[in-house]
Amino acid sequence: MSNSTVDERHDVINPATGERVTTIELAGLEQTDAAIARAEAAGPAWRAVAPADRARLLRRFAEVVDTHLEELAGLEVVNAGHTIGNARWEAGNVRDVLAYYSAAPERLFGRQIPVAGGLDVTFKEPLGTVGIIVPWNFPMPIAGWGMAPALAAGNTVVLKPAELTPMTAMRLAELALEAGLPEGVLTVIPGKGSVVGERFVTHPAVRKVCFTGSTAVGQRIMRGAADQVKRVTLELGGKSANIVFADADLEQAAAAAPMAVFDNAGQDCCARSRILVQRSVYERFMELFEPAVRGVVVADPSRDSTQMGPLVSAGQRERVRSYVEGSPEPVEVAFRGEAPTGEGYWYPATVVLPRSTQDAVWQEEVFGPVVAVMPFEDESDAVAKANDTAYGLSGSIWTRDLGRALRVARAVEAGNLSVNSHSSVRYSTPFGGFKQSGLGRELGPDALDAFTEVKNVFISTES
Repeated sequence: MSNSTVDERHDVINPATGERVTTIELAGLEQTDAAIARAEAAGPAWRAVAPADRARLLRRFAEVVDTHLEELAGLEVVNAGHTIGNARWEAGNVRDVLAYYSAAPERLFGRQIPVAGGLDVTFKEPLGTVGIIVPWNFPMPIAGWGMAPALAAGNTVVLKPAELTPMTAMRLAELALEAGLPEGVLTVIPGKGSVVGERFVTHPAVRKVCFTGSTAVGQRIMRGAADQVKRVTLELGGKSANIVFADADLEQAAAAAPMAVFDNAGQDCCARSRILVQRSVYERFMELFEPAVRGVVVADPSRDSTQMGPLVSAGQRERVRSYVEGSPEPVEVAFRGEAPTGEGYWYPATVVLPRSTQDAVWQEEVFGPVVAVMPFEDESDAVAKANDTAYGLSGSIWTRDLGRALRVARAVEAGNLSVNSHSSVRYSTPFGGFKQSGLGRELGPDALDAFTEVKNVFISTES
């Protein structure tokens, strides 16, 4: 780990063109420690801010973000290759999450518990300084999901964006100051995971780490956090199933399936990258699915009409290619869409037919615009195939039978399921995974529980 003030510089690349957008300085160990120290110093005053005033500052932060939506969206288009439509939604999600949790400081309720001999009450106390490690696939929303409830609960936040996509997080930190948040309450530290992220895990002043990213890195963070019994929230990988029963509206299911996996070029932990179709309607579904896939508009992400942009980097494109075209034997491709050629990290929407449930493309998180399709026989076979994975984050069930929808939803081992829909995330409902897809929940009305400790106080009333 470097002891320098600035470890190195990093070129931010536009994924659609391969051109350099800007160069940023990556923090070294000393710079990281200094940021954590500033957060610690700001903590007592921020914790002491009256709940109504803390709420007012968070509402003001949301309002300032709202006035900069188009700017933030434009940054995400060039920084992450997101389509402009998606980027506008993502910036709006930051605003909405801040507004939602601005109501929390005045509703951070404890309890009065009946006991003998006195009064027993509980308080929800802030943890202190929270370290948030944000991935490159959804830089803005995931930053908001961590920082908004953490700040609302009275914690200070140090946030590390991914090296590939730091620009919107850095701008959000500036907007927080513009909104009136005190210096040190929210600090964004661009840097390597092996330096800044690792320091969040090892620094004793960081009381909790929120991490979104790969399961392998999440496991390392969890092992490191054990040394100090440090709290963690982990949102990790996914290999979600899209289950289509014979009684479903096949036209609707086939029309909705492409963007359930190809949105954000498949770089989504909730992507429905496995489609299970009941055998009796498999051929018909594929007939409907093919034109829907070929119709996905893959083009310049700054255009309003574009539905899918490039992958985030050359390395990510090679990883995706390896699952389709790699050794020892390429997987069978059923059909593909179109994608630009030339500069940029483009890859077409691709539908593959795995040989078995043990194929890597069926079991592993590809994190690209590749979806594997397989038939199933009956309800029990569908559930068995859906659950045959180390992950359990999301999924969809298509059926007109309400009883079946409820049975399958209860049987599938995943944290976020939708029936006749591909919706996974709402800021007002909890989000998180089963099995190796993570630990803990983000969003929803109970999110502040993950950023507070319960303190019990007994007051004797006996003379």
